[in-house]
Amino acid sequence: MARAIFPPVIQLNGNERIGLVMMSAVGDAVHALPVVNAIKRHAPASRLTWVLQPGPATLVRGHPAVDEIVEFDRAKGLAAFTDVRTKLHERPFDLVIALQVYFKAGLVTSFTRAPIKLGFDRARARDFNWLFTNRRIPPHEGQHVQDQYFEFLRELGISPDPVTWNLGPRENERPWQREFFAKIDRPAAAIVVGTSKPEKDWMPERWAQVVDALHSDFGVQAVLVGGKSEREMAAAATIERLASHKPVNALGSGLRNLVSIIDGSALVLSPDTGPLHMSVALERPVISLIGYMNPKRVGPYRRYQDLLIDAYGDPGEDYAITMDKRPGRMERISVPDVMEKVQVWRDRYRSAKR
Repeated sequence: MARAIFPPVIQLNGNERIGLVMMSAVGDAVHALPVVNAIKRHAPASRLTWVLQPGPATLVRGHPAVDEIVEFDRAKGLAAFTDVRTKLHERPFDLVIALQVYFKAGLVTSFTRAPIKLGFDRARARDFNWLFTNRRIPPHEGQHVQDQYFEFLRELGISPDPVTWNLGPRENERPWQREFFAKIDRPAAAIVVGTSKPEKDWMPERWAQVVDALHSDFGVQAVLVGGKSEREMAAAATIERLASHKPVNALGSGLRNLVSIIDGSALVLSPDTGPLHMSVALERPVISLIGYMNPKRVGPYRRYQDLLIDAYGDPGEDYAITMDKRPGRMERISVPDVMEKVQVWRDRYRSAKR
């Protein structure tokens, strides 16, 4: 077992059955991966079971640090809770880590059987989530979501460093990646056209101008990535209609193929959504367009701060790290703002070897 650098509040023997309740979106799943990697480095013989929704489960399934996934399919309504309760009742744990603060996740945590259920402090555990845990991390001032998750490691006496994701691509995914990029005759820039909330999206008309500028001024082929929601499909259609240099449309490729696309791209451009954090995990330079959520809390972790476009704060504003939202800020980001960051990418990152 690796030596802990923090005095553990909860002592692990090294062969525990550990449950992780984090059922949320792709970005949160990416943030949880360094936590499970650190636990496995510290206690390789432990068995880790992750309760996760079907979407992000496709990204995580097969990860070397995750022994088992129990899916919570919220599309089933009340039946989802019945199903997951039955599955969790069959799996006793020594420790459950509750990384999510909403009531739904608290209810799922209550279904687990474990002597220790570690969750957030009462101030941060919203929707009465604190009622479903019996041990809690200490209160802490606002910080990045990734560092917030690392607080749980501190309670276990585990260092998060080195921070690793092991996201891929995996060897069996390389042939698909090679085939995909064989059709593109220049460096690729993956553009994430939409998010889970309209308030976080950037305007497709402006993305179309970026597509043309990337092609004409930087010799880069735009690749549109994301899911196939109605809003994403509409945005892609607008971009394709307005752009003179047609982008490659890779919407709906699936999360594991998206890992391969991002990994093979020279540059990623993304609003505040899961692929932004996938890019950081894959060490792909990412231009972040953030205005609705606080970028100090949800922006790129430790990397590519020089490529961040911050429309959340006002010029010169030294704002605190909070969960406050600021609607209407994405419109402040102009095409020249984005192209200025593309220039920064070309000057600082494009010639760097992987």
